[in-house]
Amino acid sequence: MERRRFIALTGGAALSATSIGTGAALAQTPGKVYRLGTLQPAGALLSETSPYGKILLKALASHGYVLGQNLAFEVRAALGDVAKLPALLADLKAQKVDVVVTIGYVPALAAKTADMPTIVAWGAGDPVATQLIDSLAHPGGNITGISDVASTLTSKRLEFLKELSPGLRRVAMLWNMDDLGMTLRYEASAKVAQSLGISVQALGVREPNDFNDAFAAMNKEPPDGILMVADALTVLNRKSVFDYAAAKRLPAIYEYDFLVRDGGLMSYGPDLPESLERVAALADRIFKGAKPGDLPFEQPTRYSLVINQKIAKGIGVVVPPLLLASADEVIE
Repeated sequence: MERRRFIALTGGAALSATSIGTGAALAQTPGKVYRLGTLQPAGALLSETSPYGKILLKALASHGYVLGQNLAFEVRAALGDVAKLPALLADLKAQKVDVVVTIGYVPALAAKTADMPTIVAWGAGDPVATQLIDSLAHPGGNITGISDVASTLTSKRLEFLKELSPGLRRVAMLWNMDDLGMTLRYEASAKVAQSLGISVQALGVREPNDFNDAFAAMNKEPPDGILMVADALTVLNRKSVFDYAAAKRLPAIYEYDFLVRDGGLMSYGPDLPESLERVAALADRIFKGAKPGDLPFEQPTRYSLVINQKIAKGIGVVVPPLLLASADEVIE
């Protein structure tokens, strides 16, 4: 089956100087080592050896930044404990990083508070509504980055769920109530669902034990499908959501494709490799002297639909041929 594109995020050789095109523009200060930090709420999605980290480093290499030569990569992850963020930021400051790339709203807010030059990679919600920035065109302060529109994406996600389950009338939405960015994302998603005549089962969580309460609520009032809003808390507890959806034979949709490769049924969201290429371009401009607050927040231009056919078969869902044909990737 032909796909519009297929992203292989497993394996791959380590990035080296030989991966840099000979036409890479080198406008850096001779002899200077540019220091890029990452601040992540959960696991190290962006590290030297991770699939997404390799994509980021390769994109930076296309701008002339070579790890181990004129680029240093400082990776910091809170491992689910947001109380660690101030100490991690202090460490990045001590390492004199030129730019910090964040994932999620809470790390972005922490970096803003610490007055660090910041690029939001993804997952921070609406940066204007959360007051991270003044406007998309003129962020102000010390932050720029990539964002998307929750309401538009939710319409597509619910459309795909209905294609899988034409009888969809009630959808359970899981989100982290302590994350303002994700709460606003949930609220936007809920409004879209209601406008489509789909009732919403609101299942806000604050800690791992809350997932058991969410599952109990679904047992009491079974939904027709699940939509999980992704942040550190929900991603760290993704396996329990996967297992529940499988046990109850419920179709579920997620926001990012790595969740489908890890055992989820289906995802629709921004093409993360594209986002990381644009993060690299923003970092290049900041390395060369631009102020983050002067660089407009960007919107993704590519979105991908990924379907895990193995999971679909396991829960007895027959994916319509047209939906399969429109997927950017099908995991068999």
